Amino acid sequence: MIERYTPPEIGALWSDEEKFQRFLRIEKYFLEAQEAQGQVPRGVSREFDRVTLSVSQIRKLEEKTHHDIVAFLQHISPQLEKAAPFLHRGMTSSDLLDTTLAWQLRDAARIILQELDRVIEAAAAQARRYKDTLCIARTHGVHADMYCFGLKFAYVYSDLKRERRLLEESLEYVAQGKISGAVGTFAYFGPEIEEYICGKIGIGFAPVSTQIVSRERFAYFLSILALIGATLERFATEIRHLQRNEVAEAKEPFYRGQKGSSAMPHKQNPISCERLCGLSRLLRGNMLTAYENINLWHERDISHSSAERVILPDATITVVYMLKLASRIMNDLHVDSKKMMKNIELNRGLIFSQKLLLLLMGKGVGRMEAYDIVQEISLRVINESSTFQAEVKKDARVAELVSESERDEIFDSFSYLTNVDNIYARVGLT
Repeated sequence: MIERYTPPEIGALWSDEEKFQRFLRIEKYFLEAQEAQGQVPRGVSREFDRVTLSVSQIRKLEEKTHHDIVAFLQHISPQLEKAAPFLHRGMTSSDLLDTTLAWQLRDAARIILQELDRVIEAAAAQARRYKDTLCIARTHGVHADMYCFGLKFAYVYSDLKRERRLLEESLEYVAQGKISGAVGTFAYFGPEIEEYICGKIGIGFAPVSTQIVSRERFAYFLSILALIGATLERFATEIRHLQRNEVAEAKEPFYRGQKGSSAMPHKQNPISCERLCGLSRLLRGNMLTAYENINLWHERDISHSSAERVILPDATITVVYMLKLASRIMNDLHVDSKKMMKNIELNRGLIFSQKLLLLLMGKGVGRMEAYDIVQEISLRVINESSTFQAEVKKDARVAELVSESERDEIFDSFSYLTNVDNIYARVGLT
């Protein structure tokens, strides 16, 4: 991922320096486990503590070897003295690569979960803040029924909470290493070595592997990240629509000194929300590539490797960046409740049509007849620039069945929020 979208804490996790340090620790634990079994001399694992890593030197070696693991081993071997004869003995490159990858994904997930918590907290706060704020709901982009602005945040809150649980639970499956040798048969050491190393790192181990762990786990992991991204995109798209001049009910933060356009000084564009939408596309693309990586030849080929060096760091970095951005947008969102009321008035009461329909049905009028009556009244409002309340009041068919007090109750806006408390309770927003 480019530096522009790379938060330092998640970027550092995927650095070459961090990767090689983790390789070194796995090699040390490998000898520790064998020391405990008497397979290598006592104390040789401690020689790894004196190793100094140089990323630049490893890269220089790789220019000749065209193999990053061999270059790493060549770099550290001269520094190991008595441990050198036992270095990497019986292991294969993917023992280091896949175990390190599982380890990194676990740590990346922890960062993602922290940022998710911040967005979830922000969504909860805004849901509570705007629980009693009326706005118009739109379906097909057209005015529909009265709505509660806080529900827009409760909707995001509910889905992100569920996705957080999916991500946390996925780690048992995703964060599994393998130290089982060239084709996964433990031909040169026992499974207890793998169990020891993975236990030291704090990850699980794949019950069965080939030269690599199955790639289904990474496809699943990126599916969850893509799902999180899609939820953030949905929220961002909503704000983009609400920020349009014709709507102007809410807009993303615009800070002192910020510029919206190089040509038009008046512009305040929803660039942060648009960025969330664009980056979510990357997550879906990375997910697709992860699924393509599942199908490999026999006990493995290497067609997945080059792609994973890009998609796994990029996906985790992208999600962390998106969550940080979404948290800022949500916390600093500008909301104009007065404009919401003005927009409600634009439809001249047509949004109360369903209430009249149900009231007529309750008086014994068949559904289709009642529908036709209400639609006819609605069309008069639309075509004659009248108001729904005025047309209802003068309609003889309605007056014959509906009392004046019943008619007035139709236009009680806050009656639409009667069960909002129940919805909030269902998602844990009490």
